[in-house]
Amino acid sequence: MMTKTKTDVREALMTAAKATVQAHGYNALSFRELAKEVGIKSASVHYHFPTKGDLGAALAHRYTEEGAASLAELLATSNDATWCLDKYIAIFRSALANDNRMCLCGIMSAELDDLPNEVRIEVDKFAEMNVGWLMKVLSRGTPSADEQDLQDRAMAIFAAIEGAQLVARGCQDIGIYDRTIRAYRKTGLVP
Repeated sequence: MMTKTKTDVREALMTAAKATVQAHGYNALSFRELAKEVGIKSASVHYHFPTKGDLGAALAHRYTEEGAASLAELLATSNDATWCLDKYIAIFRSALANDNRMCLCGIMSAELDDLPNEVRIEVDKFAEMNVGWLMKVLSRGTPSADEQDLQDRAMAIFAAIEGAQLVARGCQDIGIYDRTIRAYRKTGLVP
């Protein structure tokens, strides 16, 4: 029988914690429940993540890094702003299609008052990364746009997509997400 390495256990904890947060939020994280799910003792969770804040920050940091890599790949694949936005919208939709889950940092943002500072910092980085990426995409469509206008529009798109995901999740109806995105496009909010 193979024993799990420290890296294996850490990865299993991160995977289980991510699924928990995406389904139930940061406040649902329980070291005892994670330990049970991964098959280790509760004290072992503390070896990898001394506090719940350390675990939450690690989750949000990884989520942001993985998201940034995926979005960079989209920009490298195509110069077509509409194509990039279609793929971006599909990323948020895929969370809903996976057992009605939310964007990890989006659901954490909803619990902002309960988050330790180290988690808030990482959640803020996720928003900044998304807005920065959207600014790059929007500038492809309107290269002469003012920087502040690009930032404002990018934030509006990011907030709108996160909001559409949240409402669709609350209603347990992915069709709401699809219809809302179509409405955003019809009104010009999303190109």
